[in-house]
Amino acid sequence: MNQPLKVLIVDDETSQRSGLAAMVSAWGMTAQMASDGEDALVQLSEFPADVIITDLNMPGLDGFGFLQRLRDSGDMPPAIVLTAYGNIETAVKTVHELGAYWFLEKPIQPATLEVLLRRAGSHAGLRTQNRNLERQLVYKGALGEMVGTSLKMQEIFALLQQAGPSKACVLITGESGTGKELVARTVHALSPRRQGPFFAINCAALPESLIESELFGHEKGSFTGASERRAGCFEVAQHGTLLLDEIGEMPLQTQAKLLRILEDSKVRRLGGKTEFEVDVRVIAATNKIPDEAVRGGHLREDLFYRLNVFHIHLPALRERKEDLQPIAEALIGDLNRKHDCRVVEISPIVMEALQRHDWPGNVRELRNVLERAVILAGEGSIELKHLPAFLQSRPAASAATAAPATAAPVAAYPQLEEEGAIRFTVGTTVEEAEKGLILRTLEHTRNNKTRAAEILGISLKTLHNKLKEYGGKEYGIGA
Repeated sequence: MNQPLKVLIVDDETSQRSGLAAMVSAWGMTAQMASDGEDALVQLSEFPADVIITDLNMPGLDGFGFLQRLRDSGDMPPAIVLTAYGNIETAVKTVHELGAYWFLEKPIQPATLEVLLRRAGSHAGLRTQNRNLERQLVYKGALGEMVGTSLKMQEIFALLQQAGPSKACVLITGESGTGKELVARTVHALSPRRQGPFFAINCAALPESLIESELFGHEKGSFTGASERRAGCFEVAQHGTLLLDEIGEMPLQTQAKLLRILEDSKVRRLGGKTEFEVDVRVIAATNKIPDEAVRGGHLREDLFYRLNVFHIHLPALRERKEDLQPIAEALIGDLNRKHDCRVVEISPIVMEALQRHDWPGNVRELRNVLERAVILAGEGSIELKHLPAFLQSRPAASAATAAPATAAPVAAYPQLEEEGAIRFTVGTTVEEAEKGLILRTLEHTRNNKTRAAEILGISLKTLHNKLKEYGGKEYGIGA
């Protein structure tokens, strides 16, 4: 049997909250009363309400402040806001900014309130189911778009579930390609700010002369070329999350200004005379070792301590090879959608080849390899012939079973018998092998040079230059 809906009624007028409690009880629901926001917060610790009914105008902590506290805590049940005539603007603001479920103008129509309560109760039930499903996915090795069954990843998933709902800064470290931005997006998705914007900026990709303008914005005429006012990243990410990638590449002077913003939550545009408040959660990421970056003078020590509230270190892919297969399967699903392919599995011999590689480029490198393989395979299974040549080589024989020294050079070349494979004999030069691979790929793509360049992992310009060397007009390239 379903439990009765639990409703917390918050109103400073005794007659109002008593009348509402009587109505709610008559509808078969359980009612609890509070006289203001502070009292309501105390009541919630012992009465886990499914839905809240709250007045907006109350002495002490009013309805807006009460819901703001709940939103910031990451645990706000659906709330129905009551407002007097003439205060509709504040009620609408409460719904949009704080995520309240609905608002009603006094005097209340009982039938309308009952319908809203039951709908809000269903909404709360769905939210609980989603949380339970999230927990189950963690146990099965997935959290959002992140995948991993290894102990290291399970520990990271547990930390993310603690860090996500909080307001604290997060510092993500790990080698390039390990998925630091994906972790930042997961933190955002688990936070009360999930409905707000997520904005990422790569500090290493911006010239030193422009980084402050990008971060803080600028006023018209503040420097040469500033022809109009421009909002910075903190304004763009208002009420959301800002990822500062490669924080160790940010100039030290800019780091000092960032530290002040983190302390005061106030920003001044370049050339501006006044500061304005921002409500942004900052996540920082770096592929450097933070302690070494501090010692080397690349990262301010005080900024490091301010950012390092939650430290999440992503292990390299070579350190968690047991995660390779579930990651590969998840990537193939994504790549099938991107390229309209129907690849369903990875053959065992391919998975063995993937397991042998150390993946210096981590998950990013794995994705690039699989993207090429999915395009080549098109449908069915990824076979060895769909992998780049460096992954097709089989491991060298052990000393006990090795062939005589005179045969070693021949044994070092893979014997590729799969259909469509390219065979090179001993003595083939690198230039000849490169030409053969390029022309065979063009044949596979029916002379589609853009797709061939994508498969080969080179730019279209590089492909054109190579074809010119081979006799441009023959391949549709001007001599």
